[in-house]
Amino acid sequence: MGRLTDHVRASCAQLASEAQSVRIDHDRLATYDAGANGSPIHDPGLDPVRHYLEGTPADVAMYTLALDTINFGSGWFPTLRKRIDPTTGRTVSGYFTIAWNLADHFRAHGAWSNEQLQTMRTEELAATLGQTADHELMSLYGQALRELGRFLSTRTVLDVIAEAKGSADRLATTLAQALAFYDDRGFYKRAQIVPNDLAAAGVATFDDLDALTIFADNLVPHVLRCDGILVYEEGLAARIDAEQPLAAGREEREIRACALHACELLGARLAVPPRVLDMWLWNRGQDPALKARPRHRCRTVYY
Repeated sequence: MGRLTDHVRASCAQLASEAQSVRIDHDRLATYDAGANGSPIHDPGLDPVRHYLEGTPADVAMYTLALDTINFGSGWFPTLRKRIDPTTGRTVSGYFTIAWNLADHFRAHGAWSNEQLQTMRTEELAATLGQTADHELMSLYGQALRELGRFLSTRTVLDVIAEAKGSADRLATTLAQALAFYDDRGFYKRAQIVPNDLAAAGVATFDDLDALTIFADNLVPHVLRCDGILVYEEGLAARIDAEQPLAAGREEREIRACALHACELLGARLAVPPRVLDMWLWNRGQDPALKARPRHRCRTVYY
């Protein structure tokens, strides 16, 4: 494959150039202010309340990798039982529902062992995440965690980090090649977000972290569409606005590829690493006004 990040950039540039249903408005992109009202872009880090960051390095590393292993299912998120933030009284997103419930489990019961991952039961996991056991996503999450347990075998997550020898690209490649739930070809969204999150959690250091691309999902493209950077073909836009799910395939791949390529161009202009740009745009996407507008939904294990 060569460098995974190089492969992703080339793949998405080609997809964007050939896209039939999505285009980048390059005129808007040329003047796009990606800062919040002109303020500089910064790395927002991980929320220490909704994520488990206060444990030992080994436990935080296990939490982070386990969370990223089940960091998918946005196509199902409208059907999840969402958590309420007691400070605001508002429901939180599907991602934060899962991340926060998992964090509280680690706080109360300690980190999962490799053996617990290998034998993870859907009913147990659903209870941990505050969901019903018959929800399709809980079964998929259980499969993903059991696969992670087999991959780790007798190693700790810190051992896997050490084997990457300070390379985020090497760690992402290892995950993409070894785990079916990470084999998101052409994008490798979650394989790339793992080293980013491990670094943000303070349990790993990578020399090439800023070589990562954005983590192509359905929220960053939504923000870019709301801001006029991505333009969808009329029929596609109408189906998304009507909250009709997209099948995995050409259209949703074009959306993700155009978002990734646009962020490569934007990051180069602003001298901001795409991964940092991604985190800023993703956090901006939590704004209630943006969340109120429909985004594309696709039932996939990759995002």
